[in-house]
Amino acid sequence: MPRNVIIIGSGPAGLTAAIYAARANLKPLCIEGQMMDGMIPGGQLMFTTDVENYPGFPEGVTGPDMMKKFRDQAERFGTELITADVDRVDLSERPYKVYVGDDEYVGHAIIIATGASARWLGLDSEHALKNRGVSACATCDGYFFRDQEVTVIGGGDTAMEEALYLAGLCKKVTVIHRRDELRASKIMQERAFKNPKIHFEWDTVVTKVLDVEKGEVTGVEVQNTKTQEQKVIPCTGMFVAIGHIPSTKVFRDWLDTDDNGYLITKPDSTLTNLEGVYACGDVQDHVFRQAVTAAGTGCMAAIEAERWLAENELTES
Repeated sequence: MPRNVIIIGSGPAGLTAAIYAARANLKPLCIEGQMMDGMIPGGQLMFTTDVENYPGFPEGVTGPDMMKKFRDQAERFGTELITADVDRVDLSERPYKVYVGDDEYVGHAIIIATGASARWLGLDSEHALKNRGVSACATCDGYFFRDQEVTVIGGGDTAMEEALYLAGLCKKVTVIHRRDELRASKIMQERAFKNPKIHFEWDTVVTKVLDVEKGEVTGVEVQNTKTQEQKVIPCTGMFVAIGHIPSTKVFRDWLDTDDNGYLITKPDSTLTNLEGVYACGDVQDHVFRQAVTAAGTGCMAAIEAERWLAENELTES
């Protein structure tokens, strides 16, 4: 017998969808991932030490602790969770099919909440200092660097947005870009160039983040790509802003995506181009990428799925 709804992903979007679907007595199945292909049980917050901007936690909370509360709440209302990765899907006809290895799961409605992962430079020192001064989200972590000197890596709109946001908090922001001109839109470039707190290092790449031994960022070692000159830029934080990779590989044969691979949803909705298939969270949001906005779209997806199931008399008891 087909399940009412299958949720793929277990970050703030997927687990919020699970909570709402379970409370609507839809008996959802949530396939939460297992640390492969960018699909992480609990989402990107599992790598976040301190969350201070999610409402309801005035003293702050660690990412893993918050996601455990999400998961416990989803289970309390009757969500079935499977810790596994979805290998492939068959969305050619309803009910839809979702495969985990040799196991097949069939559902009337599908909610996709597989998220997106940040692109990193790939340095060992960068990895060692993640959440210890290295971040991929200024909106999430900028507050911790008030009145300090930080660096932003990248040259697109995202990098300029990060730099401008940080300039409102930090003493100095140094943008490090591997080319001699920005890829950002003209208006974003103009805003960044006019800000007296933002400085630029052109034709430059980061070769090492300092100081792994201390367990905190004290600077970045950089190299000029034209002169090969090396130097150290002092800073207490490094923000990597070179894009994100949405976890949409298994869906691209069936669902519409934009040029960067994000799932496209209809305006004011989480509905994809297929009836009964919804997308929520960072897998379809390349603008905000916040836990609270992901949770909001997870709520939307569950409500839309519940209404669609009811309208089509597809709900299984």
